[in-house]
Amino acid sequence: MTKNFFLTLSVTISGFMSAQTADQGSESQFKFGAKAGYSLSSMKIFDNKIDSKSYFYAGFVGEMPVSSKVGIQAEVLYTQLGGTEHLPLVQLIGNEVTELGDVAFDYQFSQIQIPVSVKYYFIPKLSAAVGMNFGFNFSEKLKTDGIVNGTDSQDLQDFKTLNLFPFLGAEYKLTDRFFVDARYNFNFFDMHKNGFTTKIGFLQAGVGYRFN
Repeated sequence: MTKNFFLTLSVTISGFMSAQTADQGSESQFKFGAKAGYSLSSMKIFDNKIDSKSYFYAGFVGEMPVSSKVGIQAEVLYTQLGGTEHLPLVQLIGNEVTELGDVAFDYQFSQIQIPVSVKYYFIPKLSAAVGMNFGFNFSEKLKTDGIVNGTDSQDLQDFKTLNLFPFLGAEYKLTDRFFVDARYNFNFFDMHKNGFTTKIGFLQAGVGYRFN
């Protein structure tokens, strides 16, 4: 999976750079850059909201202007979503149930995300965006801070590989090359295949640098 990701990323970057070269000198010049930042996800299992998970995201971004006010943007990002819940661990000793204290269950969904959006520029430096984030799981883990059923890590089962997150966001250009942005990805769609209703919404905020 890792090899396939880096192959896909290389092809994507190559395509971005080719488009950039083809558009140089035109009014609608393709913009290519890198971005990274902070991600905070909020996870619900059925109607139970569990503790939020903080992580980072990093990747590449490309934008093609359609007009002076509108642009189409696509990105390739790596991040991790999830949440943590604390549950009591019990053990049957003889005929008695003994509590062994709380155990933290950490849900970890490692993803390659491809957000695609339409941007509208209110002024040359400030834009708003609406789009869809296509999140591809390549690792789905449940980790604990103690030994449960003989292990502290196991693979989660029956979760969708492709997950959809509609989002709204905004971007502000600090200079011609540096920018800051933030977006919220909504938890409208269930991530589980077979009725174990799991939804994740998440905030992403960070900085970026355009190479051209």
